[in-house]
Amino acid sequence: MSRIVVLKGGRVIDPSQRHDAVADLVLVDGKVDALGRAGELPADDVETIDCSGLVVAPGFVDVHCHLREPGREEVETIATGARAAAAGGFTAVCAMPNTDPVTDNQAAVGFVLRQGQRADAARVYPIGAITVGQKGEALAEFGEMIAAGAVALSDDGRPVANSQLMRTALEYARTFGVPVADHCEEPTLAHGGAMNEGVVSARLGLRGIPSEAEEIMAIRDILLARRTGGHVHLCHMSTRGSVELIRWGKDRHVNVTAEVCPHHLSLTEDEVEGYATNAKMNPPLRTADDVQALQDAVKDGTIDLIATDHAPHHYDEKEREFADAPNGIVGLETALAVNITWLVVPGIVDLATLIERMSCAPARVFKLQGGSLRRGAVGDVTVFDPDAEWTVDPATFRSKGRNTPYAGRTLHGRVRCTLVDGRVIHRA
Repeated sequence: MSRIVVLKGGRVIDPSQRHDAVADLVLVDGKVDALGRAGELPADDVETIDCSGLVVAPGFVDVHCHLREPGREEVETIATGARAAAAGGFTAVCAMPNTDPVTDNQAAVGFVLRQGQRADAARVYPIGAITVGQKGEALAEFGEMIAAGAVALSDDGRPVANSQLMRTALEYARTFGVPVADHCEEPTLAHGGAMNEGVVSARLGLRGIPSEAEEIMAIRDILLARRTGGHVHLCHMSTRGSVELIRWGKDRHVNVTAEVCPHHLSLTEDEVEGYATNAKMNPPLRTADDVQALQDAVKDGTIDLIATDHAPHHYDEKEREFADAPNGIVGLETALAVNITWLVVPGIVDLATLIERMSCAPARVFKLQGGSLRRGAVGDVTVFDPDAEWTVDPATFRSKGRNTPYAGRTLHGRVRCTLVDGRVIHRA
């Protein structure tokens, strides 16, 4: 007998079909069967979810998160990360390879996949390392990792500083049709930096990272993509200059895509005042001018998608002096609300555009399941209340990480239900 789920009476927003209307969504055996008014259904084995007053959307996809396993299971595991993702409305996440050991071979890729399946929460897709051990010296075996299930390649956390190696990586990855996701940072300019270089860093006596450290590598990658025809994906963009360079590349039909994180769309370097280590990340929080440029780029599509760069750390690690504390914050469970609060509520983008950037575009760019509620599509769905107000309390996170600069803030937008393969994996 078929397994049927009916999401009834919600505002169904599916940018892949330009659909935005109150409707019923019917899932049968883990696939989208109908979008409209539910017809006659068998009385047995039908689960009805009342979505009145809520938004029903294709499940969110995060192409950039750090699940820490293997090697740092005390900080996060694939299971806790996948459950945190589901709580944040994400039906799929891509796990970065900077684990211990590095995910740079087919066995490591297979391990991440198996752990993701065992978690029975959001889908987990492995990203393989560009170079062996992420040392930037020799290319890893792309073909074997992709055959094992890797969906992209990245040395995130470290830039591929060697331009010839990056060129070869783009050429090699092109044969497999996968993106190379680069951490854009010119290492000699960024070395020793702890926050954005500017007036605030000077006042606090902290060594800064100039915007040019990101922009030099961004234009290098764009030029190498133009030369090779490979697909370069620029991770966590943070500056106005980077936006201008991406726009330059796209105007010339270079195969370049880019992402931005919710924290770079909402916070500025001023958050570092008081040496707040939960505001320390790489790339660092920038200026209000940079934030505005990034918001505009999300609106006009220069920035293709929003990714969390979820990076949990142990409490003790973040309690060090600012310069010595690790970079990164948790983001899976606050992403939707931060984006609604800073993008939708002020009228910068509408809900359809936000869903496109959080669901449809990441699935399309990384060639993943989901991102659509067309008939026959996988039944990955997020149901959320865009108007719900809540105060961020890290103690309630499903993630093991508590390192967030949003603690105590009141945000708009709350996930109510997340489904993967037509099964409810999270219900608020």
